[in-house]
Amino acid sequence: MIDQFKKTIVCLLADKTYLTEDEIDKCIEIPPDPKMGDYAFPCFSLSKTLKNSPNKIASELADRLKPTSPVSEIKAIGPYLNFFLDKTTFSEVVLKKISNEGNLYGSDTIGEGKTVVIDYSSPNIAKHLAVHHLRSALIGNALYNIYRNLGYKCVGINHLGDWGTQFGQLIVAYKKWGEKNLEDYTITDLNKLYVRFHQEAEKDIYLEDEAREWFKKLERGDTEAIELWKRFKDISLLEFQRVYKMLGIHFDAVVGESFYNTMVEDTVSRIREKGLACISDQALIIDLERYNMPPCLLRKKDDTTLYATRDIAAAEYRKSAYNFDKMIYVVGSEQKLHFKQVFKVLELMEYDWAGQCVHVDFGLMKFKDGKMSTRKGVVILLEDLLIEAVERIKKIIEEKNPSLKDKELVARDVGIGAVVFADLSTKRNKDVIFDWDTVLNFEGETGPYVQYTHARLCSILRKYGKDVMADIDYTLLNEDDTINLVKNLWQYPFVLLKSAQYYEPSLMSNYLIDVCANVNKFYNSHRVLSENDDLTKARILLVDAARQIIKNGLRILGMHAPAEM
Repeated sequence: MIDQFKKTIVCLLADKTYLTEDEIDKCIEIPPDPKMGDYAFPCFSLSKTLKNSPNKIASELADRLKPTSPVSEIKAIGPYLNFFLDKTTFSEVVLKKISNEGNLYGSDTIGEGKTVVIDYSSPNIAKHLAVHHLRSALIGNALYNIYRNLGYKCVGINHLGDWGTQFGQLIVAYKKWGEKNLEDYTITDLNKLYVRFHQEAEKDIYLEDEAREWFKKLERGDTEAIELWKRFKDISLLEFQRVYKMLGIHFDAVVGESFYNTMVEDTVSRIREKGLACISDQALIIDLERYNMPPCLLRKKDDTTLYATRDIAAAEYRKSAYNFDKMIYVVGSEQKLHFKQVFKVLELMEYDWAGQCVHVDFGLMKFKDGKMSTRKGVVILLEDLLIEAVERIKKIIEEKNPSLKDKELVARDVGIGAVVFADLSTKRNKDVIFDWDTVLNFEGETGPYVQYTHARLCSILRKYGKDVMADIDYTLLNEDDTINLVKNLWQYPFVLLKSAQYYEPSLMSNYLIDVCANVNKFYNSHRVLSENDDLTKARILLVDAARQIIKNGLRILGMHAPAEM
């Protein structure tokens, strides 16, 4: 999206400096205090060439530049040249644009003709979706929404962990301790077998050898191994889909590591043809010592493949299938080395698209009372967490608004939304410390607070009961807190772009908190519905614009915007 106000300022400066429009554009800032203007140009970059102090340059430029609409004033403040916009013109441009574009406000065509592949969630089959799976799913889903709104064709892939020695372990566990027909098994039963295997393996070291042997059979297409593995997978997918539906998350392709098993041989052959592979301790590796990395292991000494081999094959397939312009892996920070190795191997294979692969890492989800361990059988199930969030919100609704219509639906939207927002409002490379009292607070920097602000704006519009018109007297929207809110709303498209640039959904979450804070300042300072019809129409337009922005932002995060709470 082109910032038309900024463009006017760039043109003014380009006429009076030796800098290009692009160089000026990159320098322009938003002042921290609105009293210092709407845009600012730091003059430090001109100091060396003009052989003068930045303060003096700013002062001289202020004298030479003549304001052009929508710029109403140009003033030097220290080393900065500050630009003030005409409030009426600014409000009219912004509010008319939001009113006209509605749900599409903030969308862009910057990604037109480009494809982004996003690999997210990616749980292991035969295990419950647990709380530690949440971050990848939510961050990936938000990035999918962000890029789609910027015009990109998005391909969301759930790269299931459905291959590897652990499935040999599960087959051994089922054959030794399975107590009923596999048709009657649930994912809970499978998880118990997984835990049992590791308990027994601590006492019997030969169990791991049996597991490796069964995985080799699986890789070679053994009928019994394949049938058991397929059933494990079907049981898992049923639960996964139920939880994804609760979260409103979808994928364009659900493709496990096993899908690439038949491609691995060709991949390894290409790596060997490039002279990249060698044998070390009977295993096939790529030596990456010169790049300050440990070797990338392609095949174990028992000839079975590893994550890296399958990820390299998957990357080749995805480039062929989707011809992506960018491929994003939303995987935890503990896998940084793995992706550095994979991307380096792709580069050494002389793929010019290796640089289009990005690892979007993130921190852990933690609870105040400790960590979780799948192997020990102690795990907080994601479905249980979501159900508890909904139940807690139901109780709050019963206390505060028992006559609310569609209580079940609102509780679901707000409860699950609270969990989503708690995750996405934290900078992704930080750990999320999950605390129920904070997450469900309607007055803190939380999902319920943002959703409640939206519902409050909807309530005002219902009371107004008429069509919202953009043909108003914009001179009436002139108070500082009103203009600050309009400025805040104007920033939405730029926050969306920045969220994509940094792969950071928390920028959108925190932006929505700022919008809600400015909405509440405006609401608490001004009477929206009054006897003054013209003023009411003007403020109602602003209320509707704020409602629209909050709704758009929540949708990006994968949340609903209830009209009543």
